[in-house]
Amino acid sequence: MVKRFLTGLFFLLPLISSPGLPSERFQRDRIFAIAQRMEAAFKELADYTCEVNQIYYRNGEEDQAYRFKLFFKKRKKIRIDFSHPYPAMSIIYQEGEDKATVVPFRSIPSVKFHFSIHSALIKTPAGQRVDQTDMGHFIGFLFKNLTTVEQKEAEIEENGEKVTFTLWAFDYIEEKTSEKYRISISKKNWLPSQIERYRLDGKPVEITHILNYSVNTRLEDAIFNP
Repeated sequence: MVKRFLTGLFFLLPLISSPGLPSERFQRDRIFAIAQRMEAAFKELADYTCEVNQIYYRNGEEDQAYRFKLFFKKRKKIRIDFSHPYPAMSIIYQEGEDKATVVPFRSIPSVKFHFSIHSALIKTPAGQRVDQTDMGHFIGFLFKNLTTVEQKEAEIEENGEKVTFTLWAFDYIEEKTSEKYRISISKKNWLPSQIERYRLDGKPVEITHILNYSVNTRLEDAIFNP
C-alpha cells in the first residue's frame, strides 16, 4: 500500500510542482474577459474625451514626450489638441478619409494643411497613425493578439479601482515585432489608464498615461470640422 501511494505521488509531483500551468490558463481567460468588458463598455459610448501623456524611448532612454487632449466621436471622428511640444496645434481626422487636417495655430483656424494619414509628418515617434489612436482600435488590437499570440507568463493584478495585466503581442503598428505590454484598465469606465510597451529585452519603447475621461458628453460635430 505504501509502495502504491509513493507511485501515485511520483506521478502527481509534476502537477504539484508546476502550479503555473493551470494558473496561466486561468489568467489568460481572465484577461480575455476583461477585453470583453472593455468592448461592451466601448459599444455604449457615443463619444469621449481624455488627456494623454506619452513618453517615447530610444534604446531604453527617455527621448520624447507629448501631451494632448483627444476628442473621439462615433463613427471614428478624432481630434487631437496638443499642449506639448506644439501648444497651439490640432490634428483632425474623420473615418473613411485618407488625409488628416493639421491646424498649426488653433487661434487661426483658417490656416490649415492636409496630410496623408500615412505621412511621417503626422505619425507618432513610434509610427502610429492618427486613425489608430482611438480605443476601438486598441480593443481590436487586444482581441487579435489574445487569440493569435501565445500568452506566456500571463500576469494580472486587481484592486478596487483598476485591473492591470500583461499582454504578449506583435507591435500595434506594423505587426512584425514581438513585444510585451503592461496595461492598466480603470474599473470606473473599463477604458485604459496606462499602457506600457516594452521590447523583449525589457527596455521600454513607449509609456502612455490616460487621464480625466469624460464620456457621452454629446460632443458637437463642429469640433471635428477642420
